[in-house]
Amino acid sequence: MVVCVAVVGHQNNPLYLQSFTEADDALKLHHVVHCSLDVIDERVNNPKRNSPALNETFLGLLYPTENYKVYGYLTNTKAKFIMVTTDLDVKDADARNFFRKFHAAYVDAVSNPFHVPGKKIASRSFSARVSTIVRSFSSGTTA
Repeated sequence: MVVCVAVVGHQNNPLYLQSFTEADDALKLHHVVHCSLDVIDERVNNPKRNSPALNETFLGLLYPTENYKVYGYLTNTKAKFIMVTTDLDVKDADARNFFRKFHAAYVDAVSNPFHVPGKKIASRSFSARVSTIVRSFSSGTTA
C-alpha cells in the first residue's frame, strides 16, 4: 500500500507531498521523503558502472526501512518523485508503471498556464488524479 507520494523540485524544494495514512505518521513520512533526497543525489552524482544507464529515469528502490520501502524517479527537468510504500514485495515493473502515470499527471499539472514554475502544486485535479493512481496501484490494477 502506498502511504506517501512526493514531488521535489530540482533545488530540493517540496512541490507536493501527500500522505495516505493517519495524521500521526505525516511527520515521519516527511522525514523519510527528506532522507531519500540524499540517496537520490548520491545515485545521480556518483553512478556506478553496473548501475542502470544515466538516461534511466526510474531510480528503483532507494532504501528500505523497517516499515517502509522508498522508491524514486527523476524527470528530465530534475524534479524528483518519491513513493513510500508498506508493501514488501513491490515489483519494479509495477513501480515503473506507477511513476509513468504519476509523471503524466505531473506534466498535466505544471502545463496549466496558471501554475507558477517552482511553486507548490495546489491543483485539486492533480490531487484527485494522484489519489486515483495510488488507489489503483494499491489494489493491484493498472487503470
